[in-house]
Amino acid sequence: MAEIASIETVPVELPTRREHKWTGLTEPIGRYVLVHAISDEGVEGWGEAPALKDWGGEFGRYFGESPAITDVVIANYLAPAVAGMEVGNIAEAHARMDAVIKGYPYAKAAVELALFDVAARTLGVPVHMLLGGRVRDRIPVTHSIGLLDFAEAERECVRVVAEGIRTIKIKVGVDPERDVEMVRRIREAVGPEINLCVDANEGYRTPGTAVQIIRRMEPYGLIYVEQPVEGIERTAEVARAIDAPVMLDESAWNAHDVLRIIETQAADIVSLYTTKPGGLLKAMETAAVCRAAGIVCNVNGSVETGVGNLANLQLAAAAPAAELSCVVPVSTPAEARGDRIAGIYYRDDFLAEPMQLVDGAIRLPDGPGMGIDVDPEKVAAYRLDTGGG
Repeated sequence: MAEIASIETVPVELPTRREHKWTGLTEPIGRYVLVHAISDEGVEGWGEAPALKDWGGEFGRYFGESPAITDVVIANYLAPAVAGMEVGNIAEAHARMDAVIKGYPYAKAAVELALFDVAARTLGVPVHMLLGGRVRDRIPVTHSIGLLDFAEAERECVRVVAEGIRTIKIKVGVDPERDVEMVRRIREAVGPEINLCVDANEGYRTPGTAVQIIRRMEPYGLIYVEQPVEGIERTAEVARAIDAPVMLDESAWNAHDVLRIIETQAADIVSLYTTKPGGLLKAMETAAVCRAAGIVCNVNGSVETGVGNLANLQLAAAAPAAELSCVVPVSTPAEARGDRIAGIYYRDDFLAEPMQLVDGAIRLPDGPGMGIDVDPEKVAAYRLDTGGG
């Protein structure tokens, strides 16, 4: 059987289309770590750790992983742990990684995604076939506007709706008056048919404050309110007091977290990631627990480049619980973008071909592995010289 011959870390930085921020974020998106795996048969696979030092779950439970930390963890611990293992044995890879170092789910996810890519390409099938097959081949896209000013947010929302987007996420959690006014203005700008949701990223200090603010937003129509406060139990207080469904993100990293959410009846919706639980295998476990409990999901992320975003699509295609529109980029290399902005957060990408957005949804790529090849020239062009990898 084929074996994993080498794993290399590649620190990169993509130029952003515009600044994209949310409550608590203090560093730019797009400065991440790619993982390049090669089997002894020469089959290549790619993964990504979109690690952010400010992102670590409720009350810092899972800590933050910076690109530098991720690079060191993979190079010093994870890569040696999986070197020489049989291609396709993802369960063993997790056992080896968990044995050599605790935690660091973003680093482990990046390695696991590359291993999935190698395995699926070795077999000549898409990754979702290794996850049980696809239940959908269209991934509806939610466009996130971040913490923009009123005028820029209105212009962008009107434009992405014209480009086919049907769901818009509004980042809030900064100032109550600003937040309510932003929701009002966006609703007026896009009309009644577009779905709106808000994400406070734990920004409201108390459940009572969150309830007051959300009740003022609800007349403008919200399909859900994401992570209004920090903590599962505190979010449950909010969920009991408002009409809009509540989604948990920072509080929902893995299947164990979902069990706590079920016990406290804290949310109707959970945001799935490939990265927070440590990879696709554990993301599917998380999705299965959600489905068993009647919790619906979307797929979200840390604004991955195309490398990690391809894994998002494979998860969204394979997880039955992922019924909602997904907050994923429409990863597009510069030469294919034109003047489109719907789902576009970067001015370029590492993919050899663009993702296809049709009627507000990405068509699931049907190529082997993650579905679209990585362009090595783009990787070289945006590689950071950090002395690692």
